[in-house]
This record gives sequence, C-alpha cells and structure tokens, in this order.
Amino acid sequence: MAVPPHVSVLSTGNLDQYCSACAGPAPAGGGLKRCPKCKTVFYCNSECQNRDWAWHKRECIALQKWAATAPSAELAIPGEAVRCLGRILWGSQKEGLDSPWAQEIRMMHSNRSSLQPSAFESHTHLAHSVVRYLGVSSPQELEPYGLRSAGDLVDLISRFTTNTFTLTEPALTPIGICVAPTIAFANHSCDPNAVIVFPRSSSASSAKEPLLHLIVLRDIAAGKEVRISYVDTTLPKALRQKELKEVYGFECQCKLCIRALPADPREALWCPKGCGGICPYPTEENVLTRCVKCNAPISDPDAVLDALRVGQDALDKATMLQLKDPAKARQLTSNILPILTSAGVTPSSHPLLAMTRLHQELLIAALPSELSQETLDETIRTAAKYSAGLQALLPKGHPVRAVALGELGKLLAVDEPSPPSGPDVAARFPPSGPPRLKLAYESLVKAREEMLVGFGKADGGGQLGREIRDAVVRLEKELGVWTAGIRNALEDTVAARVGSPSK
Repeated sequence: MAVPPHVSVLSTGNLDQYCSACAGPAPAGGGLKRCPKCKTVFYCNSECQNRDWAWHKRECIALQKWAATAPSAELAIPGEAVRCLGRILWGSQKEGLDSPWAQEIRMMHSNRSSLQPSAFESHTHLAHSVVRYLGVSSPQELEPYGLRSAGDLVDLISRFTTNTFTLTEPALTPIGICVAPTIAFANHSCDPNAVIVFPRSSSASSAKEPLLHLIVLRDIAAGKEVRISYVDTTLPKALRQKELKEVYGFECQCKLCIRALPADPREALWCPKGCGGICPYPTEENVLTRCVKCNAPISDPDAVLDALRVGQDALDKATMLQLKDPAKARQLTSNILPILTSAGVTPSSHPLLAMTRLHQELLIAALPSELSQETLDETIRTAAKYSAGLQALLPKGHPVRAVALGELGKLLAVDEPSPPSGPDVAARFPPSGPPRLKLAYESLVKAREEMLVGFGKADGGGQLGREIRDAVVRLEKELGVWTAGIRNALEDTVAARVGSPSK
C-alpha cells in the first residue's frame, strides 16, 4: 500500500537540497526556488510552492520569528522534530480537531508512562522548543491545538517520537522525517515481512509525492500480522533490544530474538582452523568459544575482545567525524578495518559490517574527478565486502541488500583509469576489462531482480529500479560491442592464416 504522510519535513542540512513539498531533489539544469519570506524552505517549482502554502504559511512566520531571536546563525533554524511537531499542530487546526486526520494522530501509541529518565528529559526540552516555536506563552494558549495541559504536549511528543518514520531518497539515503499514522499501526519484528520505502513512482506526479510505500518481502498467510522493523536489523540482539527499550519502551519477543542460535552471524568469528564454520563472539563472562562446525576453540579470546572494543570506539568516532572531517574519518576506518579482519570477524558481524559501510560511503564521497585505479578498486572491494555481509543477514529482495548490490554494480561499470596488466591479472579482484563489465552486468541484473521485490514490481522497482534497468541496457550494448570486437578479431586472424601462402 502507498499513502502520503500526514506530515513530512526535511532535516536541516537538506532544506536547500530537496523540495519541501514533494521531497524531490533539485531539478536537473536548475536550482530550487527559495521561499522569499522565511528564506529557509525551498521548492522545485511554483506548483510545489503553491501546494505547500496551506501548510507553510503559519510555519513561515514561525521560522522568521525563531531566526530573529536565535543566539547564533547555527541555531537560526529549528530542528526537524520541532518543525514536524509544528506542522502536526497547525495541521490539526487546519483539518479540524475532530477531523479523521487529527483523530489518527491522537490514536498513535504513546509510551509516556514508561519513559526512561533520559527520554523524559529530552521530551521536556523538545516541549519547551515547540512552545517557543508556536509563539505561545501560557498553557491556555495551547488549547486551540487540542492541548489542555503540559502533559498533553508530552503525550503528543511521545506519540511523535515512537511513530516517526525516516523520510528517504529512493536509494534509502535519509533526508528527513515523516508521520503516517496508518502505517504506524504495524508492529515490530527483528525479522520483518515488510519494509517502508519511498521509491518515487514514474506514474505519480510530484503533487502526490512523497508517498510512503509499505511493501511485503514474502508471502504472508491470511490472519498473520504485517510487521516492519523499528530498528536496524543488522545490529546484534543486545543493541536492538537496547534501542527498542529506550525509544519504544518494550522488549522484543520476535523469533529472531527468542530463538537460540549456535552462532548469530551478526556476532561471529571465522573458524580458526578454516573449516568454513563460524564461532560466536567471546564475552567477558564466557571467553571460551568454539566453531559450531568443527568445535575448534578460539586461541586468544582476549585479543578478539580488545579488537571489538577498539572497533566499536572507532566506529562511533568515525560516524561523528563523517561530516565534520571526512578525511580523518576515512583514515580511522582504513586503520581499524584490518584489525577487525585480522581478529577473524566475519563480514556480516558488528561492528565490521557497519564500519565497512561507512568506509564505502567515505570512499565514494572522496572519489576525485580523475580517478586512480587504486582508489576505484579499493572502493569496489569495500562495496563487495559490504554486499556479501548483508547477504548473510537480510532476505533476498530486502531494499538495503538490493541497493548495496546496485552500488557494487555501478562501481564495477565505471571506466578503469589505468587497467592493470601482468600474469596475475586474471586472479585479482576486482577483475579488469570484459570480465569486470560482465561482473558489473551480473551484479546489476541481480540488484534489479531484488528491487522488484523491495521497491515494488508494479512500477519497475521505483526510480532506482528504473535507473538500474537503464544501466543494464547500456552494459548489454557495451558487452555486445566487446563480443563483436573479439569475434571480428578472431575471424580476421583465421582469414589471414587461410589466405597466407606459407600456410
């Protein structure tokens, strides 16, 4: 099913990169149009600007007042949570406090009664910011929004924080947040049978975007629940449970969480004897761990624990530095990845999988206009490791897995700056020349097959699926040229030999 969110807003850093009405990127060959009054939100055209005005007119005034009283330029724009809550409250007034629109907002689950102290503190801070943003000075002034007390405001904030979805590009890059009460009724599972995506349909005009799509990954029997995941399912159980408890107030009892696995691929080491099996991570309480296949013990569990601690610390630091100092973040990931790999951590395990993904993002962002073969090949190897790690965790058709395959295929299809030569070329990865193009083609074909599941078959796998299809067609033509060229060269050689007097 596909529904327009009740409310969606862009994150502050993306306000000048995407349209605040349809969430589309800046049009090719032209920039976005800025609101001339608040100078904060942007639109791809006058149609989107006019459509959004019913929502933006109150917001526009609030943004101007907020900026006028901000202590610094960095704080001149309120965060996306404040802006989203503002639109919810103004929307309730616009649609009517007794309208189905407002009732659906109130029907969303609140976990106010089970808030952790840290969460209650953040809710209180957010409540003060919302009050300032609305421009009210007393609880009585909140009544027109359907809020009769400070507790009602905290309840709204709790419903908002536990039911907000991430607004993304078609390729899953986060660009904002949104609220869609109908889809928020879906319960959680760490092994979900459905996903939330924003594929952008070719048949839908920008006036209908953004559209939130709920897409099933596998057949669901009649009477069974449609379940999505509230957290990143590539994380180990302890981290998933921690986030679910802190943000959503419950402990997950899904099959993935209650099933006892000999070794979770999210927390596993390769067999020290190389039998192909895996070993569960050692812990402080139980350092003895063995291969589940051949029973070989890990010889130095303390070294593994040290590597995992160093890896988690480095991942946290590199994530914080990703935008502030990407070069330093890339240096950090480059230094730590070999440590985790040398410790025997499998590609699907945390924190190696997350760091591999971050390293890939940093490498792609830093690719210079004139590529070096070494940099391109390192990026491809990193993308291949990340994709392999995901395939051990996520089912076929999962959009995250499909996007990773597509990224790998696109990187393999990039023209080689200086193709290597020598006797060992055939054995290296990534390959070079026609084998490289063939691998790119195979990766993109697999990616498109999975996108038809994870982003919906009805519209060709969404915008990204259509782009991948076009890339496949281009590669087919390029491979055809290679094949024809080789065939012609062989025919010429044969003809030359047959026509030679010495033969």
